[in-house]
Amino acid sequence: MSYIFKAVLFALAMISAGSLPTSAVAANVVIGVPSWASAKVTANVVDQLLREELGLEVELREQGTLGILAGIDKGEFQVHPEIWLPNLEQAVERYAYDKGTLALSVNSGTAAQNICTTKATQEQTGLENVSDLADPEMAAKFDTNADGLGEIWIGAPTWSSTDIERVRAKSYGYDKTMSLLTMEEDVAMAAVDVAASLGKPIVFYCYSPHHVFRLHDIRILKEPDYEPEKWNIVARADDPNWLENSMAGTSWEPSSFRIGYAKELETSMPRVAGLLKQLSFAPIDSIDMSYKVLVDGIPPEEVASSWIAENREKISKWLEDAE
Repeated sequence: MSYIFKAVLFALAMISAGSLPTSAVAANVVIGVPSWASAKVTANVVDQLLREELGLEVELREQGTLGILAGIDKGEFQVHPEIWLPNLEQAVERYAYDKGTLALSVNSGTAAQNICTTKATQEQTGLENVSDLADPEMAAKFDTNADGLGEIWIGAPTWSSTDIERVRAKSYGYDKTMSLLTMEEDVAMAAVDVAASLGKPIVFYCYSPHHVFRLHDIRILKEPDYEPEKWNIVARADDPNWLENSMAGTSWEPSSFRIGYAKELETSMPRVAGLLKQLSFAPIDSIDMSYKVLVDGIPPEEVASSWIAENREKISKWLEDAE
């Protein structure tokens, strides 16, 4: 592992994390909380709106995305705050269309997924294209522990995009030249901060909207335009040889994210379903959310409270329409 990532991981391990609030009373609605910052804030926005506006008992429960979606199917969860597409197309197809247990909000947020670096890294190494990482000479410029491989962060262990980035690394060939690091986003972003401040080379999976583009001079690596015929993602759960049988040799398909909720809420709690169906966030909202949590260190529940206070008029309209 890169000494930068390792040092940051050790430092953050020394900081104890607070636990999510739980309800002493049985919850009417259980909201899944994935590991990335904007989803944590969105989960808290939904939590506070359901408590304060609709008088419900709500539980926030940390879980990986696929676990939340499976939980919605089983009736153990009712809300996923931020479902990314096309990352979760197969799961959405299974639960929303085949089984009919999942519904999605009407409005979606526009997003993108790429491999990124810093301006300083490009100036030092000449890295311009994703395919350059398959060149051993280029990869060596990102080798900080002298093991013969460069290092690249490809996502958090529970993210659906992380498996897809493994497929992309195999398809481009840099799985042979780069160590594919997985760790939580706060560790990875802290490592980007350290590398940027020291002027050290770094390359990493990135997505937008995200505060890192506001914080540093980030450059997106070039790659061929998305071609559906060059993408075939096999789910890990469906095939033990999922990696070998998958391919993704071009850029990502244009991405988006939506709130997901249990379809049965439309019958059992129509006002809840009506609110969740309309609830949406602008790209600038997501950037501000992740910035305040990961850079300013503000707890997600406080960021959520501020967002609600600033968007009262919009929320009132959603509540009226949910009647």
